Amino acid sequence: MSKAPKPSSRNGRDELRAEYQFDFRKSRPNRFASRFGKGAVAVVLEPDVAQVFDSSKSVNRLLRSVIEAVPSRRARGTRKAG
Repeated sequence: MSKAPKPSSRNGRDELRAEYQFDFRKSRPNRFASRFGKGAVAVVLEPDVAQVFDSSKSVNRLLRSVIEAVPSRRARGTRKAG
């Protein structure tokens, strides 16, 4: 059985190059871009949190209810550090 060669690195760490050459001719459009509406923001949920929600609609519904329950900063006024 032959062993696969180990990638070479200094001190066992990956090293960043000073400069990377990117061939834009090989680039492709983002295939997931159509899933997001204008102004949408992608957020990564921790695995235990993601298990609770089955869709982005359920996450948004919960967050909107929290927003309604919390008094807005404008209504409370701004506090000065003292």
